[in-house]
Amino acid sequence: MGILDIEVWGKDSKKHEERLGTCKVDISALPLKQANCLELPLDSCLGALLMLVTLTPCVGVSISDLCVCPLADPSERKQITQRYCLRNSLKDMKDVGILQVKVLKAADLLAADFSGKSDPFCLLELGNDRLQTHTVYKNLNPEWNKVFTFPIKDIHDVLEVTVFDEDGDKPPDFLGKVAIPLLSIRDGQPNCYVLKNKDLEQAFKGVIYLEMDLIYNPVKASIRTFTPREKRFVEDSRKLSKKILSRDVDRVKRITMAIWNTMQFLKSCFQWESTLRSTIAFAYHKEEPPLYMKCTLFSGDIGSSL
Repeated sequence: MGILDIEVWGKDSKKHEERLGTCKVDISALPLKQANCLELPLDSCLGALLMLVTLTPCVGVSISDLCVCPLADPSERKQITQRYCLRNSLKDMKDVGILQVKVLKAADLLAADFSGKSDPFCLLELGNDRLQTHTVYKNLNPEWNKVFTFPIKDIHDVLEVTVFDEDGDKPPDFLGKVAIPLLSIRDGQPNCYVLKNKDLEQAFKGVIYLEMDLIYNPVKASIRTFTPREKRFVEDSRKLSKKILSRDVDRVKRITMAIWNTMQFLKSCFQWESTLRSTIAFAYHKEEPPLYMKCTLFSGDIGSSL
């Protein structure tokens, strides 16, 4: 709870970025679990930003080091276990349980940089909760040794762990992913998972070491099974970008028009529609025969590379 700083940026065709304006939102003044429509005037420029903000409390999410692991403390583990025991089955039905994930390390990752190294970090997603590790720079065998705690809202959820390569201001590069159903977790056992591709269909490169603990109330979990699943606020990126498709279509149109105009020019030369133009074209061709051969070979190289 506090002040949310917002910046609006613009980017031109040359990828030059410019900050257009800023605004602030006092989060503490907004009501919880309610859609708030805000029209915020931008500082230092004309215009306003229209936002739809919904504050949803998320209890139980935390990040810590291995030395302060929550479930490693016997008293705290006992307290959490009692909270999800059978006699508390009718209290706070949405609080099904708690998941603790130890992200230990990864090994033999894909080299995403020209230097033969990567700058890997790990992103964990469970429902609408997203947490990530710090970045380990210039390393294909990073060690994070971080502990993540998630609240369980649906026992049928799947924990997704994705490894990325940090790439400065550019979008991170994908290095591998694993998906672990909560019901398949074996408490307190370190496991080595083979990283897979984005579709989770084939093995990628490298492995990741995780250790997980799951504590939940079976009665609450069974009841929640019959309720609608929580809507994902973060949607998967579309494989087909309309912007990129439109750009490629324009390129094809321009290339097609260029080829068509060239063919019409050559046709007019052979048909002697313009005596002067045809004379100059054939005279130029006769004086420099190697030029045509060079262009043909160069075009062939481009075609083969594409």
